[in-house]
Amino acid sequence: MLHLNLEDGLLQQALAISVASYHRSHIKAMLQLAQLIHHRGFHITFVNTQFNHKRFLKSLGPNSLDCLPDFRFETIPDGLPSSDEDDTQDLTLLCEAVRTHCLAPFRNLLIKLNGDKSLPVVTCIASDGFLPFTITVAEELGIPIAQFFTLAAVGFMNFKVFPTLVEKGFAPLKDESCMTNEFLDTVIDWVPGLKDIRLKDLSGSWRTTNPDDFKLNFALEAVEGAHKASAVIVQSFEALEQDVLEALSSTASMLPPVYAIGPLQLLLNQIPEHPLKSVGYSLRKEETECLQWLNGKIPNSVVYVNFGSVVVMTPQHLIEFAWGLANSKLSFLWVIRPDLVAGESAILPPEFVTETKERGLIASWCPQEKVLNHPSVGAFLTHSGWNSTMESISAGVPMLCWPLLGDQRINCRYTCYEWGIGMEISNDVKRDEVKKLVEELMVGEKGKEMKTKVMEWKKLAEEAAGPLGSSLITLDNLVYQVLLSN
Repeated sequence: MLHLNLEDGLLQQALAISVASYHRSHIKAMLQLAQLIHHRGFHITFVNTQFNHKRFLKSLGPNSLDCLPDFRFETIPDGLPSSDEDDTQDLTLLCEAVRTHCLAPFRNLLIKLNGDKSLPVVTCIASDGFLPFTITVAEELGIPIAQFFTLAAVGFMNFKVFPTLVEKGFAPLKDESCMTNEFLDTVIDWVPGLKDIRLKDLSGSWRTTNPDDFKLNFALEAVEGAHKASAVIVQSFEALEQDVLEALSSTASMLPPVYAIGPLQLLLNQIPEHPLKSVGYSLRKEETECLQWLNGKIPNSVVYVNFGSVVVMTPQHLIEFAWGLANSKLSFLWVIRPDLVAGESAILPPEFVTETKERGLIASWCPQEKVLNHPSVGAFLTHSGWNSTMESISAGVPMLCWPLLGDQRINCRYTCYEWGIGMEISNDVKRDEVKKLVEELMVGEKGKEMKTKVMEWKKLAEEAAGPLGSSLITLDNLVYQVLLSN
């Protein structure tokens, strides 16, 4: 097995990686990947937007990123007007601004880094896959670039399908009247590696009548960029998505080599003394009091509820979820961000608070991986974001899935119907359905089956990240075959 570590001083002094990212969940995965690569002897310059860098400093402390001389942080502007760090940036506006304004600042930063005699020359780039401008800069510098799509293999395939949707006339839509249930139930049987996927399971950004729609073209550009990269990385492991990974790696896919590296946290757990371990990844202040609360609960008795950092819901959704949880009579830990409800504050009814005060805890944010790995947690009510899904698999916790956007739909499809470790909640949330599914997952026979199944996947994930595991070998192959190929 090929393996490098910090003792390989020659590589540590000779090489640098510039990592660019912008989306919160992507940033966490990018930071984890950067730490793994750093451990293999690379000098890292982690490039973030100025807005998100300020969020980091506010969440983690003003000196939290002054870690190591060979793991540095730099920033570029995101092209949006300045705003308070407590605000949530509009994701569409952010993506459009990054796409339009970040090429020149990123290029100028790398020129500055290469002109600094105290630093190694930048010899490779690992970039968020949804930032194709980084490929332009890599081509100008003549260095390899690995595009990291912080998704499952099937999540990446979800976007790779988009050009074919255009070719086959599915997108853009001819008119809104096409959006019938019958149309959305159309099975996609022409994509190698995908099983029983329908149009409704794909990211909704193709559902537009406008050929100039930003979201559609943003996805198309990302896929086009992937074909120009030196490598594509997905956060997954071989046993979980073998068919999809084989399809992505086939000559017919026209992609560069595809590397499945994950779960990232399990790989990092193989480096117990890594000096960056205390940095953290959250752009929000984590409330650790919930861990003490969980200590007072019996094993597998608590439903953990968190819809991620981006998803927003209506006030009615909030009420239905609340009473579904309350009526189940089960204990729950619910993360409710200040911006969870669209356009207004997330206010729960006083009757709900009174009803659940002995068995429910509300937090504004929490250390999710520690929560999922706590023995008291028995189920995860999630938006099916890929980071959350991978963390739940790694912890051996079955899921209730409420997907809304991006790759969440296809993640949910595979979680519930391929991997057998989750149940789906309909988009139009009703309290009776929430109550029924929560009870089934926590105390029903189907829930017991899913718990057994997710523990099997957990074991396979641990094997993939362990010594001689597929993900560890793949990570070393990435280092030698791509990052050191210049």
